[in-house]
Amino acid sequence: MIQSLLIANRGEIACRIIRTARRLGIRTVAVYSDADARALHVRQADQAVHIGPSPVLESYLVGEKIIAAAKETGAQAIHPGYGFLSENAEFAQAVIDAGLIWVGPNPASITAMGLKDAAKKLMQDAGVPTTPGYLGEDQRPDHLKQQADAIGYPVLIKAVAGGGGKGMRKVDAEGDFLDALASCQREAASSFGNDQVLLEKWVTNPRHIEVQVFGDTHGNVVHLFERDCSLQRRHQKVIEEAPAPGMDAETREAICQAAVRAAKAVDYVGAGTIEFIADGSEGLRADRIWFMEMNTRLQVEHPVTEEITGQDLVEWQLRVASGEPLPKRQDDLSINGWAMETRLYAEDALKGFLPSIGLLDTFDLGDAYRIDTGVEEGAEISPFYDPMIAKVIAWGADRDAARRSLAATLADTAVWPVKTNAGFLVKALEHPAFAGAILDTGLIGREGDALMPPERPSAEALADAAQALMPGRGTGGFRLNAPPKREALFLLDGQPLTVDWRDSGDAVDGDAVGGDGEDAVLIAEDGQVWRLSQWRVEGSVGGGASDGAILSPMPGRIIAVAVTAGESVTKGQKLLTLEAMKMEHSLVAPFDGIVAELKAAEGGQVSEGALLAKIEKGDQA
Repeated sequence: MIQSLLIANRGEIACRIIRTARRLGIRTVAVYSDADARALHVRQADQAVHIGPSPVLESYLVGEKIIAAAKETGAQAIHPGYGFLSENAEFAQAVIDAGLIWVGPNPASITAMGLKDAAKKLMQDAGVPTTPGYLGEDQRPDHLKQQADAIGYPVLIKAVAGGGGKGMRKVDAEGDFLDALASCQREAASSFGNDQVLLEKWVTNPRHIEVQVFGDTHGNVVHLFERDCSLQRRHQKVIEEAPAPGMDAETREAICQAAVRAAKAVDYVGAGTIEFIADGSEGLRADRIWFMEMNTRLQVEHPVTEEITGQDLVEWQLRVASGEPLPKRQDDLSINGWAMETRLYAEDALKGFLPSIGLLDTFDLGDAYRIDTGVEEGAEISPFYDPMIAKVIAWGADRDAARRSLAATLADTAVWPVKTNAGFLVKALEHPAFAGAILDTGLIGREGDALMPPERPSAEALADAAQALMPGRGTGGFRLNAPPKREALFLLDGQPLTVDWRDSGDAVDGDAVGGDGEDAVLIAEDGQVWRLSQWRVEGSVGGGASDGAILSPMPGRIIAVAVTAGESVTKGQKLLTLEAMKMEHSLVAPFDGIVAELKAAEGGQVSEGALLAKIEKGDQA
C-alpha cells in the first residue's frame, strides 16, 4: 500500500481524499495557492506546500511545481482529484517519469478517450452503441452542413476536445447551422485550443445516464452500476442520483456491460465513468442508449455510488494504484437503497446565478446524511475557483425517501452573507416532474421561473424574526397586514421594511435561526437566508424609502453622485451609484421631490443601512 500521497487539488475533493487516506494510515501532502493559505484541506493534511499565486494557471495547473512538491516532501504518489490536471495525459506521464505513482489511468487511456471523435470510433469498434452522427476529418463548413442536413435537424455540434458544456450548440433549423458552427468553433478554439467538431443527432427527450467502472493492473474490470445525472442547467449537472429511475434489470445489464467493454477497449486502470445519452421518450430501453464520452477520473458525483454499494471509491483507487487487485468481484457488488446528491454553489439564483464571494460568517448545513466540503465557518469564498462549496448527499430506502431527506436538509441550510443556490435546489427537488421521476436534461431550462426561490421571507417568518429583535414586548407579535398600534422599521438585507406591532395576539412560529449581532437576526426558510436588522422604532413609520430616506443596501463604495443638495428630482431619477461585490447598484428617487439631505460623497465607503440621502416631497422649482 502507498505510504505517502500528495493531492494535486484543493477544496472538497482534497478533503475527501485526505479522509480516506487518513483512515488507511497514509501520510498526506496538500498543495495550496496564495488564496488557499488557510484553507481546510491545508490544515487537514499532514504537510502542505505553497505552489504559487492564486490564479490556477500559476499554481494548480503547473505540473512542474506539483511534482517538485512531491519530491520535496517525499511523497510516493500523486492523486489528481478531478478537474485541473486529472485528465492531462502529459502530466500523468511526467509523474510516472519522475518515479512517482500516478493514482489514475494510464496516460494512453486518457489520450484514447480525450478526443470525443476518436473515442466514439474506438467505441464503435468495441461494439459499444454510439449516437448517430458525423465524426469525419473534413471540417469544411459546407461539408459539415451537408452532413447535418443528412442527419436531420435538430442536431448537436460538439467540440471534439470539449467538456463542461463549452463548445456545444444545438441547431434546430438548416438556416441556423453555419452561424452556430462558427460560434461553436470560436468557443472551442478559445477554451481548448482545438476548433474541430463532431455532429450528433439531437435526442428529443434526453436523459444522462453514466456507469461507474473500475479496472486494475491484473486485467479485471467491473462496474458499480449506474447514476442518473439528467437534471442539468446549461449542461452542468445539478442533482445526481443512483440508481437511475425506471432502469429495469435487462436494460441495466446491457448498459453496464457496454461500459465494461468500453473500459476494456482502452486497457483501463482505476476509476472511470462511461457517459451515455438515453432517449427517454418511451422509458429507458437498451436500444435507445448511446455512448457519449468517458471521464478518465473520479467524478464529482461518486458519493451516490458509494452510498448504494457501500464501497469507498477513493480507497479502491489507492489500492489499485498500489498494485493490488480490485477489492470486489462483480458478483460481490449489489445495490442497496437510493442516494441523491446536490451541488451547493456560492451563487445567487435570483441574480442570474452570479457567483457570490466573501466570508462565511454562518455556514450551517443542518442535519445532513453526508456532507463533502472543503470550507467551514469563517472561511473565505474567493473569486479564483469554482463556486461549489459543498456536496450534500442523502440516502433512503427508496427514491422518494432520499429525495425528501435531501430537500429537508437543504431547506434547513443557513449560509450567510455568501448566497447559495440552496433555495433553487429545494424547488428543483420538490418540482412535480422531478418528484415523479419524469426526467430529461431540459427540465430546468423549461421550468426556470418555477424553480426560482422567493425574494423575501414569508409573513410568518418575518413576524417571528422581528419579534426576536424586540425583546420585552410581551407575547404579542408583529403582523404585516393588521391595524398597527406602533410600527417598526427594519432593514431586510439592507432594504427598508416596515412591520406592524400589536400589543396582543397569538405569537407566530417562524424560522429565525439566530443573530449575527445585537440588532440583527438571520431568517432561514426553504434554503434562502435573509438578514433582518432593526433600524429604528417610532410611533409612525420613518426612515425608509416610503418617507424618502435613501439607505445603503449593503457595504460598498460610492462611485458616482448624480445630484446636489436642494436639487429637484423626479420619481425614478438616479441619485447615486454604489459599487459592491464587483457590481454597480443605482439608487433612485422614490417619488418627486427635493434632495433635502445628501450625506454621500463620491469615493466614500459606506456601511449597510447608512443614510445616503433624504428626499422630501414638495413643489419642484
